[in-house]
Amino acid sequence: MPRDLPLGNGTLLINFDSAYQLRDLYYPHVGKENHSTGGPFRFGVWTENNFRWITDDKWSRALDYEHDTLVTRVTLAHPDLALQLVCNDAVDFHENLYLRRIDVTNSAPRARQVRLFFSHDFHISENEVGDTAYYEPQRRAVFHYKGPRWFLICGQRAGAECQVDQWATGLKEIDGREGTWRDAEDGVLSGNPIAQGSVDSTIALHVDLNAGETKTLYYWICVGTDFQTVTRINRIVRERGAQEFIDRTAAYWRLWVNKEEYDFDDLPHDIVHDFKQSLLVMRTQIDNGGAIIAANDTDITSLVRDTYSYMWPRDGALVAHALDLADQPGLAQRFFNFCASVITEEGYFLHKYNPDGSLASSWHPWYENGEKELPIQEDETGLVLWALWEHFDKFRDVEFIKPLYRTLITRAADWMANYRDPQTGLPLPSWDLWEERRGVHAFTIAAVWAGLNGAANFADAFGENDCTDRWRSAADAVKAACDKYLWQPNANRFVRRLSQRAAGGYDVDWTIDSAVYALFQFGMYPPDDPHIVATMQNLRDRLWVKSNVGGMARYENDYYHQVSQDIANVPGNPWFICTLWLAAWHIAKAKNADELKPALDIFHWVAAHSLASGVLAEQVNPYTDAPLSVSPLTWSHAALVTTVLEYLDKRSEMDLCPTCGNPRYSRELGKLRDEHTHHHHFQHDAHD
Repeated sequence: MPRDLPLGNGTLLINFDSAYQLRDLYYPHVGKENHSTGGPFRFGVWTENNFRWITDDKWSRALDYEHDTLVTRVTLAHPDLALQLVCNDAVDFHENLYLRRIDVTNSAPRARQVRLFFSHDFHISENEVGDTAYYEPQRRAVFHYKGPRWFLICGQRAGAECQVDQWATGLKEIDGREGTWRDAEDGVLSGNPIAQGSVDSTIALHVDLNAGETKTLYYWICVGTDFQTVTRINRIVRERGAQEFIDRTAAYWRLWVNKEEYDFDDLPHDIVHDFKQSLLVMRTQIDNGGAIIAANDTDITSLVRDTYSYMWPRDGALVAHALDLADQPGLAQRFFNFCASVITEEGYFLHKYNPDGSLASSWHPWYENGEKELPIQEDETGLVLWALWEHFDKFRDVEFIKPLYRTLITRAADWMANYRDPQTGLPLPSWDLWEERRGVHAFTIAAVWAGLNGAANFADAFGENDCTDRWRSAADAVKAACDKYLWQPNANRFVRRLSQRAAGGYDVDWTIDSAVYALFQFGMYPPDDPHIVATMQNLRDRLWVKSNVGGMARYENDYYHQVSQDIANVPGNPWFICTLWLAAWHIAKAKNADELKPALDIFHWVAAHSLASGVLAEQVNPYTDAPLSVSPLTWSHAALVTTVLEYLDKRSEMDLCPTCGNPRYSRELGKLRDEHTHHHHFQHDAHD
């Protein structure tokens, strides 16, 4: 089930599923620890001896965010209850505090009492052993704790005292016990004050409503490492009012996402909306310690017994690049510092990392065919250097780069320059970006080339000519080898992979793969190079999904979450990133506005296939359009942000001033070259 509404502040992350159940509660890192382990925190409503959990099929639900912010707007109605609810959820931008405002409207022609029930299925620190739940009468709140993880749960009717009206704590998952949420279904909780072991809790808030009347209630969870921390947060909520924290959080995120004034030109409203929402969703998936997490949808655990809650250096580099393009360099800086802290002494990145910097799980072996091999995806090392150079080229933050030059840049560049076949100049085999096969891959070649050139640019800036020459020479050799081995004239395209033979030489993998786009995306070839044009047209023809859904597949006969064996029409499920790669190519090669239209069509496709909240999954079902795999995927949102900004830049290049021939608008005035031009375009900004 997708996570329609992520909310977070970089330390506390809350996820809701499509039924509006709270399903994930991560603290103290985004992606670690998940104190619900994906189990539902249930929400139910009772009135006149009629009870319904929010998962009941008769609820009508609309899940969205308030405009330009990380505060939800969820509308709910149930015909049997004759009630309407409007909910606003927020994770405070500063405190580790989750809040919900609920406006309850009585649609019945009579006065009655409504009771809202909230259950809490904690597995503190990702297991149920040794938890404690208790009711505390001084604060009239419920606590859950284990070790250095504390949670305080409270609420109030607007204008009334802060307190829960009912509570129950009890055992779950033991001897067939389901939990205290079952106790709620008659509208009355037991009042059991404490339970330890595998426990849960349920609270209720009551409100009396006249016919047609609307009243407001608040519910919140304070999160911290000890009793003093959560009670301090609870105290300031009681003193200042829950609404203040919701309002200030809404204001903060509107400020954050609108800090740059973009000229969106001809972009339709739905695309602009999804662009801004993508920036906000990306932020929820980034830990304050620098780790950019791939995804935090724990439902994937049921398939592979693992999650996406890791930092892959490749995904992180591409997300950091999107953030840099969007003028959010602080988050990118944290990511690069994180990379410097985890890179090996030899100069490469391993498969993936936990949000706290420890090494994550992996399925890449250290041993094969009687010999040691590196369990790496070399593109991850290359793309970090590429993204770091792009960052420095844009912001020129010399003081930030200085400590990274020896710890990250030179270490990784020397390793990549040496990790090559001395006969061909190609990178030695590693795992592909899809983590499925080992070999020498087009995507990896492009990333290594870009990383080596980025490092050479740094060396040139730091005046280390020997390093400049060594790394630039290695990059040139990689490109020459790509020309020789990956371009296949008989097929009129670049191929995705070469497999090294034991006796020497390479076997060609002829599978059509969208990742070949990297050969132009990272600068190795211009987008209008005839070889690139032929390759991209081939990808478009062979990988576009020929169903009513459309979109680009990863590669031919993609097995991951495969829905169809009709490979000719459905080569794989549509992926947002792969579809946006096609848009990126159309943008890069466009010479006029008409040549940008295919990219605009793809933006419309993305907007049409996102969730109502703007959340993008990894992939969608080629027949039903339902989200598949994890949702949201941070990389999907980064791809949209990057491609939209590339589109805006290309449009600005085409809108030339008739007087001087320079662009009338640029997102970066720093691109304009002299003081006269700066002055001239400031005048245009003022008068056009």
